[in-house]
Order: sequence, then C-alpha cells, then structure tokens
Amino acid sequence: PKVAAEHGAVGCLIYSDPGNDGYFQGDVFPLGPWRPRDGVQRGSVMDMPLHPGDPLTPGVGATKDAKRLSLGEAETITKIPVLPLSYADAQPLLAALKGRVAPEEWRGALPLTYHLGPGPARVHLRVKSNWDIKTIYDVIATIPGAQQPDQWVIRGNHHDGWVNGAEDPLAGQVALLEEARGLSTLLQRGWKPRRTIMYIAWDAEEQGLLGSTEWVEAHGDELARHAAVYINTDGNGRGFLGMSGSHTLEKFINGVAKDIEDPETHLSAWKRAQLRQIREGSTESRDEARQRPDLRIDALGSGSDFTPFLQHAGIASLNLGFGGEDGGGVYHSIYDDFYWYTHFDDTSFVYGRALAQTVGTAVMRLADAEVLPFEFGNLAETVRKYEGELEQLLKGQQDTVAERNRQLEEGAFTATADPRLTSVPPAAEALAPHLNFAPLQNAIDSLSRSAERYQKAMSLAGQNEGAALHGAAGGDLNGILIQSERRLTLEAGLPNRPWFKHQLYAPGFYTGYGVKTIPAVREAIESRDWEGAEAAIVRVAGVLCGEAALIDSAAVELGR
Repeated sequence: PKVAAEHGAVGCLIYSDPGNDGYFQGDVFPLGPWRPRDGVQRGSVMDMPLHPGDPLTPGVGATKDAKRLSLGEAETITKIPVLPLSYADAQPLLAALKGRVAPEEWRGALPLTYHLGPGPARVHLRVKSNWDIKTIYDVIATIPGAQQPDQWVIRGNHHDGWVNGAEDPLAGQVALLEEARGLSTLLQRGWKPRRTIMYIAWDAEEQGLLGSTEWVEAHGDELARHAAVYINTDGNGRGFLGMSGSHTLEKFINGVAKDIEDPETHLSAWKRAQLRQIREGSTESRDEARQRPDLRIDALGSGSDFTPFLQHAGIASLNLGFGGEDGGGVYHSIYDDFYWYTHFDDTSFVYGRALAQTVGTAVMRLADAEVLPFEFGNLAETVRKYEGELEQLLKGQQDTVAERNRQLEEGAFTATADPRLTSVPPAAEALAPHLNFAPLQNAIDSLSRSAERYQKAMSLAGQNEGAALHGAAGGDLNGILIQSERRLTLEAGLPNRPWFKHQLYAPGFYTGYGVKTIPAVREAIESRDWEGAEAAIVRVAGVLCGEAALIDSAAVELGR
C-alpha cells in the first residue's frame, strides 16, 4: 500500500495467493494445515519502517500527558484505503485484468493467466474504519534482583491476536507463563536472581507494536540505565529452533541451544538446526555449519516487539521460536484456533515446553551470570561479512548498469521486443562510482582487535580461579557491557527516519519485516545516493570505532 500510494493508486486490495500458503503448498484446512480458499490474512499496513507505536504520539510514550497529533498529521497511517481478501474473492478480479502478461516471478498458483492490467473491469471499494481510541494493557511482573537489582533482564511476548491467535501469539504466551510459573516455584524455594527479571505480556502488537513501543518510549531513560538484555518470542510452532538477534549474544544463545533437547528427535535443538542447515543450505552455508563453532543467528528487522528495544533504545535483544514443520497457512486468520493447533501444529504441546525450557534457561543464565555473557568476536566477524556484502552490492549495480547500457547501444531491446506489442526500452543510466570503504574496513579491523583483547582478558581472568571475574563483576564491567549495544546507535538515527537509531540492523524502508544490515549505507547504494553512501560509511565507521573503544575499556576493567 505504501508503494501503491506513492505511485498514484487510490486504493489497494491484498490477498494471499495459494502459491504461497494455499493448495500449492499442501492440503488445505480441514484436510491439512494450509490456507483454504476463503481464508483472509489480516495485518497492519501502518508504515512501521518509519516508526512503530501509536501513530498519534510518534517518538514519545502515549501517556495521558503526551501531545497527540490529529489523524491527518499521523504520517505512518496509510494514505489510501486498504482491504485484505481471500484468494477466492481475488480470483474474479485477477481474471478481469488485461494488459501485459505478468513477469514469471509475479505469477501465483490460481488457474488463470496473470496480467498486469488495467481492466476493463472497475472495482467499487468501500472501507469502514473504526477510529475510536482504546486503552491497551501491558501486563508486567517483576522479580527484584538480589545483588544487582539495577540491571534488568526483560522477557516479553504479546497477548493480542488477530481473531483467535492460537499459534500467534498464544503458543508463545503460554510458554512465557510456564517460565514465570517455574521461576515462581524457585522463588518459593529460596532462589533469588542476581539481576532483576521482568516478564511482560504486550498488548496491541498486531496493530503496530503499540504496547511495547509506547512502554519503551515512556521508560526510555530508565531503560538506558538499567536494561541489559531483552528476549522476545512471538508465537511458537513445531520443528526447528530459530535464533535471531544481537550478534554480541550469538555465542551465548548457541550455548543455550546445545543444552535443550528437541522433543521429537531427541537431538539437541542446536544439532537439529545445524543438520537442517547442512541439508538445505547452500554449499557455503553447509561448509560453515560443519566448521564454525557457532551457528549464525539472523539479524532482526521488524514485525515484533523486539523492535523498540533493539533499534530504538539500543538494548541487546534475541528473538526465539520453534517452527518449520507446522505449515504457515492459517497465519493471521480466523483458522488459527485451538482445533487447528492441536491437529496440525504442536499437537502434544511438546514444543511449547521446549520453548519454555529454551527461553527460561536463557533468562536464568543472564540473570545469574557474574559477568554478562556478551562476546564480541562473532560481532566483528559478522560486521565484516556485512561490509563485504555492501561491496558486492555496489559491484552488482555497476555491472548491471554497464551491461544494460551496452545492450541499449547495440539496439538489443528494440530488436528483441515483440513488434506487435507496445514496449519502451529502459533509459541509459550513469555508472555507479567507486565508493571508499576504507573507513569502514579500518573500523572493523579495530573492532576485531578489541574483541580479541577482551577475549584474552576473559580467559586470563577465568584461569585466575574466577577471582578477577568476581572483582570485575562487582565493579564497572557489567555496566560497560550493558552499554555495548547502545554504542551501535546514533541519536540522530537513520536518514529520513530518526526513530530507528541502530546502525547495524533496521527494517528496510520498503521491506517492513525484512532486515537491512548497515542500513544507512545499504539503502543509499540501493537508491543510488552516492553522496549519502559516502557520508554513511564514515558515520558507521565512527560508531564501530566507538564500540571498539568501549570493548577495550571492558578488557581493562577485567585486568584490574
């Protein structure tokens, strides 16, 4: 809808094609887990890559004292009416389209020829919207820390859903409640965590991450001082453990995954995920899965409640969940109910237990560790990988434009076009210039050296029977480590969207859920803003140098 409005559309109809989550993938409900012909996928089309949360109070908590915009001023509300449809309702509309046949990657699995339009059919679109302002409820439980109460480990899952929401979000919310029950039992037996633990059930996630975003904005100053880690889930299914988040926590969460048993294969959750990568991955990813000590975790884009913590407040975050063997065909529809879940998903609830074990273990280890288990070697390696991708992206643009311009000069577009159809060849473009990636490369080298220094200091402290670790934990080390994710942010934020402050991870301006890594540079290259790309390279290099300096200070603290 965002792109449609930018190009002059007056309305937008969205449907889920059976090629993606219907009969093309497998048996549809009630015979199987996939979307039936009348299934409608709901979802928010608010412009969350600009900023999530209450569109009437952008950037500030939606408290009673917050200054509200009018609806007309709310920049993230879609500018044209939008309706979701089932593929049964979309089919006659698609069949009425004429014009050129759609490119192959634009075609679905309906029994018709996919055209680009226009008509000749006309559509009458009528949308009724409820603009009432409602109160939403975040439910928060706190276990005070016994030794370091001013350091917070926060765990969340949203409790609102589209219609029934059995898998999304209740399967994740049930795991959260089971973790809370287990911690409550431990408390009754005398256990107390070193750090404060907060368990939070968010409201209004589906409408635009409202509950989590407003809470983070309202408590921003406290979180900046106290929040150590945020762990998110968003529903759960049957299958493989998925791990995403801050790469300072990559080694930590790999360690947790190795200690969790997959309930159906009885392998560790880590081993099963590794073997899946070997079985289904590219040659490069297979080799890496066999040789690298840790599985790579994915970077986070948006679409769930980790967004305000990681990308706005700079709090190290993880997003965890099982899935891959449950079929995704009823996502955000009325069919996502208890019957579907117990017939086609985690039918015996064993993966719900596994999720509670995974996240509960992570929460307890983070809360009780003398020294927070941040590790920076994997971060430096990952950022180096991202920088290489940027160079390849630029080279790809240069090669593509050069070849297209050559074909234009040769007359290839005109000669190969069907003379009976109207077509216009693309315009010639200026070649992309060479960019100076040296500042970024030098900063990554500094980050790598600092990560090595910290790891050596940790090893030496551990060899000293933990005495140095204990002393550092009682000093400033954990306070320094908590700030490590903050150092990867800039107060000015990303170009054209200052709410997103993290310089390594952000949802793409047009991809929504999908992540863009080193986004200021990547999106400048994609939009051919060469001056902006050069400036962003320098900015991100400065951020990485600041991170390296902070890691060095942590190594010094360990050596005291």
